[in-house]
Order: sequence, then structure tokens, then C-alpha cells
Amino acid sequence: MEKARRAGPPLTPLELRIMQVLWETGPATVQVVHEKLSGEKLAYTTVQTMLNVLHRKGKAKRTLRGKAYEYEPLLSQEKANSQAVGDLVDRLFGGSVEGLVMNLVNTQQLNPTNLKRLQTLIEDSRKLTTQQSMSGGF
Repeated sequence: MEKARRAGPPLTPLELRIMQVLWETGPATVQVVHEKLSGEKLAYTTVQTMLNVLHRKGKAKRTLRGKAYEYEPLLSQEKANSQAVGDLVDRLFGGSVEGLVMNLVNTQQLNPTNLKRLQTLIEDSRKLTTQQSMSGGF
């Protein structure tokens, strides 16, 4: 069984929403993040606490600008997605990526167009791997 590779636990749902704001807006103060999440009925102090948690976890950095901290993401959206998928594969499919893909096929969540694109990606990956091994490394 192949184990999915990931570094660290995935973001919690609230951490993810806050990171999405930072990815969309770039550096932002607690006030800006709170305003962007206004539809979610979160207290200002909750947003502030969660931004500080993300800072302590190394997912965001903060810089003092005047009287307020400005937060910006250190974790890329791609890396967060990778961690979340890795966690899903580990928890639901025992680390088997094949199990995930077979589930998507069996539940018809992959349509013929998606499968064709997936096949092209696999073929391109094989070609790249073959070229790299022929050239003596990565």
C-alpha cells in the first residue's frame, strides 16, 4: 500500500477559510480578514486568535504595521491542498492513492473527459520519468 506524502496536519476548516482570505487578498490585518468573513458570523477576537494560531504554526507570518499586525500566508494554497488530500487518502483509504482513484471511478465522479485528461497526465509523467532516468538523474 502506497502512503501519501505530506508534511504536517492539514488545516482545520476555519484555518482554511482564513488562509483562503489571505491567499485572495495578500497581506491583511485582522480587521480586513474579519470583514471578508463577515457572512460567517465570527467574532473579531476569534479571527484574531486563529491568525495568531496560524502564525505560531508557521502557516502565516505577521508584520507590525503601525498599530496593527498584518498577516500573510507562508503556506501556499497548493501545499495546503496537498496536505488535505494526503490526510484524506491516509484516513479514508489507508494511504492508497489507487483506492481514492478507484472510488472516484466506481462512484462515477470521474467522467470520460476527466479520465482522458488523467490518462494524458499519466502518460506525460511516464515520459518525463523515462527522460530523467535516461539523462542520469533528476
